[in-house]
Amino acid sequence: MGRSAAFFDLDKTVIAKSSALAFGRPFYRDGLISRQDVVKSAYSQLIFRLGGTDEQTMARMRDYLAALCKGWRVEQVRQIVAETLDELINPYVYAEAATLIGEHQAAGRDVVLVSASGEEMVRPIGALLGITDIIATRMGVVDGRYSGEIEFYAAGENKADGVREMAGDRGYDLSECYAYSDSSSDLPLLQTVGHPSAVNPSRNLRKVAIEHSWPILEFRHPIPLGRRLRERPAVPVAAAALSLGVGVAIGLAIYGRHRRARAAMAGQPRARARAAGQARSAR
Repeated sequence: MGRSAAFFDLDKTVIAKSSALAFGRPFYRDGLISRQDVVKSAYSQLIFRLGGTDEQTMARMRDYLAALCKGWRVEQVRQIVAETLDELINPYVYAEAATLIGEHQAAGRDVVLVSASGEEMVRPIGALLGITDIIATRMGVVDGRYSGEIEFYAAGENKADGVREMAGDRGYDLSECYAYSDSSSDLPLLQTVGHPSAVNPSRNLRKVAIEHSWPILEFRHPIPLGRRLRERPAVPVAAAALSLGVGVAIGLAIYGRHRRARAAMAGQPRARARAAGQARSAR
């Protein structure tokens, strides 16, 4: 058996929001985008989420992204992401995803984030999760600014191409690899590995997952990574269950003793009355 890896889509799979839209507010605040750009980006993400993307639509989205970012200073984008990551992304990481990532790492698998968002966003999010490997959209850069060209658009079939290329370079056995996504636009990615799973799937992806008997996972608890560590149970679940059982048993014993004591007290007046009656009869 060869080396294996687990490939995770990012938006709505690892985090409970769109990574690109999450940074829309600071990008708008710093004058990189307009209100109209915010609305267009939100609409594009909605279409992506619903899985209603064909090659032509994805090409339009790619070209729009290239034109939108043209002229931005790369260092400014990196600085915005670094300053707002803890506020905009950390609280929205699914607890279930973080646990699953940890399980794959403990099993000796490489974990890779695969996202259509730009690598300037995806790499810091990966670092937050202890992930160094990413496959993300790469923008052309000239003199420290985005050129308006996209070198690699990590969406649709391109995601699968990126995974296959990485597998070839590293010797992954794709039949032993895992992949997770929420959108039918990532079907090429899911179909590339031997162990695909649908996470919070769109209607179209859920249908495909059922047809192919793929696992369907529901992630519902986005909370900050630090809080998950603080709230980890101090005792194992089995020990907690045992403590609960012992507590119930003790409670029942105390309740039973209390009931017997009350019954005994209630019976004392009746016993005294019977004794007095017997004394009068004897006289």
